Amino acid sequence: MIPIEEARQLVLRHTGLLGSEDVPLLQGLGRVVAEDVVAPWNIPLTDSSAMDGYAFSASAGHGKCLRVVGFLPAGERRDIPLAAGEAVRIMTGAPLPPGCDTVVPIEEVEETVEGIRLRGEAKAGTHVRKAGDDVRSGDYVIEAGTTLRPQEIGLLASLGKVSVSVYGVPSVAIIATGDELVESDTQPVPGKTINSNSLSLAAQVLACGGRPHILGIAADERKTVCEKIDEALQYDVIITTGGVSVGDRDHVKEAIQSLGGKIVFWKVHMKPGKPVAFALLKGKPVFALPGNPVSAMVAGELFVRPALLTMRGVRNVSRPVVKATASEGFRNAGERPHVVFVSAALNEGKYVVGATGRQSSSRLSSMTAGNGYVQLSPGACLEAGDVVDVTLMDIATDRRMDNAAP
Repeated sequence: MIPIEEARQLVLRHTGLLGSEDVPLLQGLGRVVAEDVVAPWNIPLTDSSAMDGYAFSASAGHGKCLRVVGFLPAGERRDIPLAAGEAVRIMTGAPLPPGCDTVVPIEEVEETVEGIRLRGEAKAGTHVRKAGDDVRSGDYVIEAGTTLRPQEIGLLASLGKVSVSVYGVPSVAIIATGDELVESDTQPVPGKTINSNSLSLAAQVLACGGRPHILGIAADERKTVCEKIDEALQYDVIITTGGVSVGDRDHVKEAIQSLGGKIVFWKVHMKPGKPVAFALLKGKPVFALPGNPVSAMVAGELFVRPALLTMRGVRNVSRPVVKATASEGFRNAGERPHVVFVSAALNEGKYVVGATGRQSSSRLSSMTAGNGYVQLSPGACLEAGDVVDVTLMDIATDRRMDNAAP
């Protein structure tokens, strides 16, 4: 068995970026930019008004009456310079006419028969958006490796972009193995188990931006497993679940090798999920995960997720880790590091964490009741009140004390 972090690094060492492609701008949301984006022009293009008001030169002076010589709505411009003592009525976003350097809001002037009179002192540059104040021509506005959010989409649109170059999305084949499995639309009978792993793993793939392809169930015989894995080679990544331990009907490792694959590692020093294997088959990464539901999802979280994110061009593949105070004791009496699922809740700005009940490799409810996990070293014994590192898996559903799981 190898340590968790060593296994993770081996996975990342054998995982490369996918190629890039141009996609319509809106389809780039959530994708990773493959090349630097340089601004072709200033934003704003010219000095413009930040308010509805009057534009003029500040040198006109305080208290003087200014003659209004026109109206300038957004979307239009005036190329005729204003003379000293003149002003133009202007709307937000309209470009300042030549000779203007200041805008005064409508409510800060007094209208007179002659024009307008300033109620206060006018300082040059007031309520003016300078050309290039947001973005200057030639600026690197978005770096390669940036994940596109709505705000980046808006910025690219303001630069006239209708498409964007992004890294590819990994296609992932998912194969379940086991004679005991039936699909989820089947009423199980004693001795049979619904194939939930394919759906939970597919959801994990979707959650980190991949495209899952569920290939069904392979019977516990080497020929069938080989055929399924061979079929899966049309995709970028292969995930199998079950059949990777040492039983008489565990054929996955041998099937990979018979097809010309190389086992990079098998068995990781952790609980749950020990009998996980990682292989390379015709240049494709293959993750052979255990059959127990929690074990499969733990292995998916620790090894598959960072690989898929890396292939998509994501630079930081780590989950956020926070300090939390244990609300109860935690103990690992075993000889392997234990991934314990927990519910972390904010209480007066600080995290409090408790376990999600009995931890078992087959008990998915230990995961559904929580939003993160704690990794306990062999022999670790934490008391209530101790501070522990918690890896948060669900930031969007960050819990509060009033809705935390019991």
